[in-house]
Amino acid sequence: MGRAERDGDAPGAVAGRVRFDKWLWAARFYKTRSLAAQAIDAGQARLAGARVKPAHVARIGDTISLRRHGIVVEVVVTALSDRRGSATEAAALYRETEASVAARESEEMARRQSLALQPRFAGRPTKRERRKLEDFLNEP
Repeated sequence: MGRAERDGDAPGAVAGRVRFDKWLWAARFYKTRSLAAQAIDAGQARLAGARVKPAHVARIGDTISLRRHGIVVEVVVTALSDRRGSATEAAALYRETEASVAARESEEMARRQSLALQPRFAGRPTKRERRKLEDFLNEP
């Protein structure tokens, strides 16, 4: 019987320590551990602003920065888990910083505004739309 089993902790969460890739997976930032490890290796997930290996230990209070879809999200680890649970359980594992929330919301607003300014074309015009366009262009 291991120390974690005697203390009632989850296996792998010995003395408040969980692998970084496993925590990202349990917190539902990535669908699989291998995707989390790839993001860590690519530098898209950083621990305290520094690039680390997937086996690096994540601890409570650590700051994690994630770059997803061009947006940088900073979260603070509030709890550790090496098991993937529901979305509500995963949301309890971290807290997003206020600066990160403000930056993410402003980036999303800027994206929405740029999409609203771009013309929307549904593809090739129908026969009726072509006739209307020809009539409009052929008017004196």
